[in-house]
Amino acid sequence: MIRDREILDQLVDSVRRFVRERLIPAEADVAEEDRIPEQIVTEMKELGLYGLSIPQEYGGLGLTMEEEALVAFEIGYTSPAFRSLIGTNNGIGSQGIIMDGSDEQKQMYLPRLATGELVASFCLTEPEAGSDAGSLRTRARREGDEYVISGTKRFITNAPVADIFTVMARTDPDTPGARGISAFVVESDRDGVSLGKPYKKMGQQGTHVCDVIFDDCRIPAENLIGREGEGFKTAMKVLDRGRLHIAAVCVGVAERLIAEALSYSMERKQFGSRLADFQLIQAMLADSRTEAFAARSMILEAARSLDQGGRISMEASCCKYFASEMVGRVADRAVQIHGGSGYIREFPVERFYRDVRIFRLYEGTSQIQQLVIARNMIREAE
Repeated sequence: MIRDREILDQLVDSVRRFVRERLIPAEADVAEEDRIPEQIVTEMKELGLYGLSIPQEYGGLGLTMEEEALVAFEIGYTSPAFRSLIGTNNGIGSQGIIMDGSDEQKQMYLPRLATGELVASFCLTEPEAGSDAGSLRTRARREGDEYVISGTKRFITNAPVADIFTVMARTDPDTPGARGISAFVVESDRDGVSLGKPYKKMGQQGTHVCDVIFDDCRIPAENLIGREGEGFKTAMKVLDRGRLHIAAVCVGVAERLIAEALSYSMERKQFGSRLADFQLIQAMLADSRTEAFAARSMILEAARSLDQGGRISMEASCCKYFASEMVGRVADRAVQIHGGSGYIREFPVERFYRDVRIFRLYEGTSQIQQLVIARNMIREAE
């Protein structure tokens, strides 16, 4: 945690300048080449972006959730591919170890994750288990001092560059649903680990996603995170924090889209006037600004509650649901304000329109967020 507000402001300002001076100018090339330049990767490591949420005793910045959200607002102002590169190290890839890992696991992995020497990925989704994560089929059977893992994980972000995976697997085949699931750390170079072909995606070029296949992969028993049968609880805690982070990124992207739309509307003229002078254009700008401000406010409120030890599963889902849907609406308005130009790839809004669609899908679809919210409401009312 950064206790000095001035130091936090300096960090946020450094990230803001890095985004505008280094990342935004590289966006088009990254999208065209589907690759983030190594020099930028090195600079992201030097800035500490791989270790934002990793505790300071393990070499990270140890940001609170509120502080992480403030940084994520800034990182979100550029192509989401840059955020994805560091996102799994700060979120779903490392948080299971941070929250429930042993001291030995923390000492072994977290310092190298914080520097970006290692890249972590999170293996939960399967071909037949997406939103219904409790029905996953990947097995981990105990054999002496080892576990043997078999199964396939799907849509795994950063898998092609990952050094370790946080893997959810069923250790008790006789216990249905979430209770029979355990969490493990699996190194990517172990025998029995292989990767599928990277997916060609609608958006977020520069982010690489593929399947991970475990074929009788043997790992030491000490690679179990926490206790047997509690892996699903670990996954849900990880996702609570991850959903706030994704929501904050959505706000950053929305603010970039608003800036692009406003700039274009003030330069483009029709019927002898600037687009910005037409009330219907003003309405779209105003709606976008209002929704982005609302999302920013609710994220910071939920983040503070988490930092104070509160249970925020419902609030995290509210934030992720609202912010991811919000940025989709903002992207649509930005394209509409640009008119035909918004459909042309030389304008950033065309790329962002495709990039933001994934936010309503990963780390829990909008419909899953609705279920989480409603079930929490019912539980509180009973």
